Amino acid sequence: MKCTVLHESKGRIRVHICRSRMTLRQADIAEYSLAALSGVRNVKVFDRTCDIIISYECHRGAVIKALSELSLDAERAAELVPEHTGRELNREYEEKLVSAVTHRLLHKLLLPAPIRRIISFIRAVKYIARGIKCLLHGKIEVAVLDATAIGVSLLRGDYNTAGSVMFLLKVGDILDEWTHKRSVDDLARTMSLGVEQVWLKTSEGQEVLVPVSEVRRGDMVIVRTGSMIPLDGKVTAGDAMVNQASMTGESVPVHKSEGSYVYAGTVVEDGECTVCVESIAGGGRYDRIVKMIEESEKLKSTAENKAAHLADKLVPWSLGGTILTWLLTRNVTRAVSILMVDFSCALKLAMPISVLSAMRECSRAGITVKGGRFLEAVSEADTIVFDKTGTLTYSSPRVAEVITFGGRDEAEMLRLAACLEEHYPHSIANAVVKEAEERGLLHEERHSKVEYVVAHGISSSVDGERVLIGSYHFVVEDEKCLIPDERVFRHLPKQYSHLYLAIAGEIAAVICIEDPLRKEASQVVEQLHRAGLSRVVMMTGDNERTARAVAEKVGVDEYHSEVLPEDKAAFIRSEHEAGRKVIMIGDGVNDSPALSEADAGIAISTGAAIAREIADITISAEDLYSLVELKRYSDALMKRIAWNYRTIISFNAGLIVLGALGILSPAVSALLHNASTLAIGMKSMTDLDTGEKD
Repeated sequence: MKCTVLHESKGRIRVHICRSRMTLRQADIAEYSLAALSGVRNVKVFDRTCDIIISYECHRGAVIKALSELSLDAERAAELVPEHTGRELNREYEEKLVSAVTHRLLHKLLLPAPIRRIISFIRAVKYIARGIKCLLHGKIEVAVLDATAIGVSLLRGDYNTAGSVMFLLKVGDILDEWTHKRSVDDLARTMSLGVEQVWLKTSEGQEVLVPVSEVRRGDMVIVRTGSMIPLDGKVTAGDAMVNQASMTGESVPVHKSEGSYVYAGTVVEDGECTVCVESIAGGGRYDRIVKMIEESEKLKSTAENKAAHLADKLVPWSLGGTILTWLLTRNVTRAVSILMVDFSCALKLAMPISVLSAMRECSRAGITVKGGRFLEAVSEADTIVFDKTGTLTYSSPRVAEVITFGGRDEAEMLRLAACLEEHYPHSIANAVVKEAEERGLLHEERHSKVEYVVAHGISSSVDGERVLIGSYHFVVEDEKCLIPDERVFRHLPKQYSHLYLAIAGEIAAVICIEDPLRKEASQVVEQLHRAGLSRVVMMTGDNERTARAVAEKVGVDEYHSEVLPEDKAAFIRSEHEAGRKVIMIGDGVNDSPALSEADAGIAISTGAAIAREIADITISAEDLYSLVELKRYSDALMKRIAWNYRTIISFNAGLIVLGALGILSPAVSALLHNASTLAIGMKSMTDLDTGEKD
């Protein structure tokens, strides 16, 4: 691509693409292609002027080379561009705004006064009709104030004021809609599936683990309990209960059988199914996410609902103030000035925008939040409950030792364990699979249907023999599997967690799992205490000895050992009965009941898909400091909402007083009111002030 350097400074270059025009699609290709270059911090592409600004930390030569090799029509480059980028949305509203301003200027400069009056009457019909419709429904809201102000101005023959008010209202509507859609669009584009590999069923009937990018229309994909459906398609075999809350808002799982349609991003809660892919890369998911964001009641925090109710309640007072001003002064202009000001616009715009912007900012920090009320819950919470494995400990434990019984081969036992565990990803299952891969232990799928028993283990059949893998409670106590060598069994290494493998009713091997504590765990607990969480609790299925050792190292206030999934949920219910607000953090299928029960359920990004689906918030698996960041963002959001309240009420009250005193004309009141609404809305879109970082 031929380019000309327009300006250059250290770490920043502005170039001009030597071509007459650039489409929106080509601008996106240029932006995402250059942004993919290692060391490039930021890229801005101006499609109208064909200019590009690049901020970089890498060698200048690498940037120049990337520009020279840039192709705006290459299919490979186009694959880097997401389905929606926001550029088209911005262009749409830029053009709407320019059109509104241009029409107003032409209207004022070119049309004679009689024609302008006729046009003013025609345009006023829409606003007056809205006001009348509002009254007919028994409501006195902002539409009534607008209709009254425009109607009174027209009846007085003040066409300039009426025209100015309608123009400002139109511009305000465009800006409000643009601001809201930009926030929703930014948030929707941050929500990704996070599915990298899928089980593909070949024409020979074998299951092969492949990257999701290699799946094509017509391919058969197998999805099992706890896993996310990666692509849209139709079920061709199997039965499953699918959680579709992220797509349709349904609160209970939906039964899917042969012939049913399933959506990318939904999760199989129970059962398994084979899906014939009909739409690659989750086509249409963006639109469904946008719809979910706009319609879901989950977005509505108490503060947002309070703002909406307060805004509506203040409208009759504004109308009453207008009537009182006219009765006292007999000055219509002063009365109409009050009508130009209402609290509703700013309150109803600023609060949701603040929440959406906070959610977007969380996303940039690796935190996905499904609704404003969960940020509010985190800010107000006084108790946080941790699952141990995969949360306080690293989400990638490793196999430390494999102890076999009955003269069985260690490699063969590990191979068999990996063959079963790879179908149900969890931190411990991942450790087994990884160890087998590192030892070069490849395996064929020799087992029959795999059954997952929540919080216990896996059951299947290999060469006609029943095979079990899971906890001691599941394999020994529930399934009554025999222990071949009591002496060896009693002296299993106590510093490790144990995974029991049984074949034909007898223990065949014990896989010892080393689950090191996260190095930042104790510091995070200390910072959460300082941030206002008075009670930090750890709950684990491990034995008392292991649980106590971890609790002492981490510094939690209390711990509970040998708990089942229902015990965690019951504990949270008891905390609610005691009047506490509770956050729960976990990563496994067994944490799902507790995540659902909590005021804010938080899942680890590498955890089970069903945990991420049920959870209200998902944080990065890299470290637990994102929990502290989440608390800071939540507190900062509530401070911003409080600031918005004070600013909106005080500023608009001031405009009402100045209008009543005759200092401000109706047009100026409307201008200042709309300008303040836009300014507060834009302020609400800026990054939160989270204070000093520890």
